[in-house]
Amino acid sequence: MQRLGRVLHVTPSRNVVVRTEMPPRIGEKVVDEKLKPFGTVFDVFGPVSKPYVAIKPRTKDPQTFVNQNLYVIPNARNHRERRRRRD
Repeated sequence: MQRLGRVLHVTPSRNVVVRTEMPPRIGEKVVDEKLKPFGTVFDVFGPVSKPYVAIKPRTKDPQTFVNQNLYVIPNARNHRERRRRRD
């Protein structure tokens, strides 16, 4: 689990915007401080040094999470090394 950042605001389209140090992958699951599911990463945008992350929330009232920290649970993908065949 990694700290994603603090919620800045909620957009008119009900997406939550967070400023982060390390950008997560799109589709990763986001949880709150109590490890309750909050939503998924929808978009990463802005400057490379400190990007913004848009999250599609699953909660009914995302406005209550403004100024709270959110965390990312990385996807558990099977990262097998592929070896190239030498002729």
